[in-house]
Amino acid sequence: MTTASPPVKPSFEPAEFRPLSEEPEAPLSPLQEEIRALKQERNAVILAHNYQIEPIQRIADYLGDSLGLAYQAAEAKADVILFCGVHFMAETAKIVNPSKTVILPDENAGCSLSDSCPAEKLRAYKEAHPDLYVVAYINCSAAVKALSDVICTSGNAVRIVERIPEDREILFVPDQNLGQWVARQTGRRMRLWPGSCYAHVLFTVQTLEKLRLQYPDAPIVAHPECVESVRDIADAVCSTEKMVAFAKETDAARIIVVTESGMIHRLRREAPEKTFIAGPTQNCACNDCRYMKLNTLEKMRDALRDLHPRIEMDESIREAAYRPLKRMLDWSR
Repeated sequence: MTTASPPVKPSFEPAEFRPLSEEPEAPLSPLQEEIRALKQERNAVILAHNYQIEPIQRIADYLGDSLGLAYQAAEAKADVILFCGVHFMAETAKIVNPSKTVILPDENAGCSLSDSCPAEKLRAYKEAHPDLYVVAYINCSAAVKALSDVICTSGNAVRIVERIPEDREILFVPDQNLGQWVARQTGRRMRLWPGSCYAHVLFTVQTLEKLRLQYPDAPIVAHPECVESVRDIADAVCSTEKMVAFAKETDAARIIVVTESGMIHRLRREAPEKTFIAGPTQNCACNDCRYMKLNTLEKMRDALRDLHPRIEMDESIREAAYRPLKRMLDWSR
C-alpha cells in the first residue's frame, strides 16, 4: 500500500498586485525619455508584447498579444520597428514589412515553444504525410511558418480551425496544449506536435487550488498554453488580450491570473480598480519567461541608437511565410 504525499507548501506569499488607482503614476525616467527621443529621431514605432516588463510597456506605442501586434506590424508607417518581445514576433513583423528595418532589443530573446518545432523536422513529417493541413501557432520560426497552410494565435485559433474544410486532416504545431484546447472547442480531431511553453507548463492544479482557498472570491483566468488539468479548473481560458476583456467585465474585485507575470502590468492599466493575484508555480510566487525578460530599457536604447540587432531572413522564406500569415489576418477580420 502506498501513502499519498503531503501537498507541497510553497514558502512564499502570493504575489498580489493591488489596485493601480491607489498609486500615483511615477514620471518617466531619463532613460525612458532618451528612448522616446531616439524613437522620434529614427522615425520608429515601438511594439511590445503583454509579457514585457512594466517600464517597457509604459513607453510602447502599441501593447498587445501576438494577433494584435501582427496587425500593428502590418499597418506600421514608421521606417523602423522596435519589437519588444521574442525573436519569432520580430520575425513576424519583418515578414509583413520586408522594406522596413526591424530590430529586437536582445537577439537571444528566443522561445522554448518555437524551438520545439525545428523546420527540418516539420518538413520531414510533411513529406511522410503530404495530405495534412498544417496550422501553425504563431509562436514558431519563419521557416516553420513557410511550411504551413495557415497561422493562428491563441486569440483566433478556434476561428481559424473552424474555417478549415472538415475533410482535411489537421496537424497543429507546435503547442500541444493549445492544440488540445482548440480540438475540444471545435470538435475537430487533430494531430498535435509535442511542443509546449516551458513557462506555462509550470503552473499546477495543486498550487492553484491552494491559492483558491486563500482567495475564494477570485476567479481563475488561464492561458490555453497551460496543461489540461489547469485549464479545467479555470473559470475562463483565453488569450492575453481576452484576459483584458474578462478583467473589465467580471464583477469580481480580485482575479487570479495564470500566465506570464508581465500580463498583470497591462491588466492593472486596463482595470485599475481591480486586484490581480499572479498564478504561482511550486517554485515561485509568479511566473516570468526568461526570454521575454531579456529585453531591457538599456537594450532598447542601444537598439534604436545602433539599429541592431536587425531581423534578416531569406526572401524565399519570407514570401512563403507571408502567405499563411496573410491568410490568418484575412480570416481574423
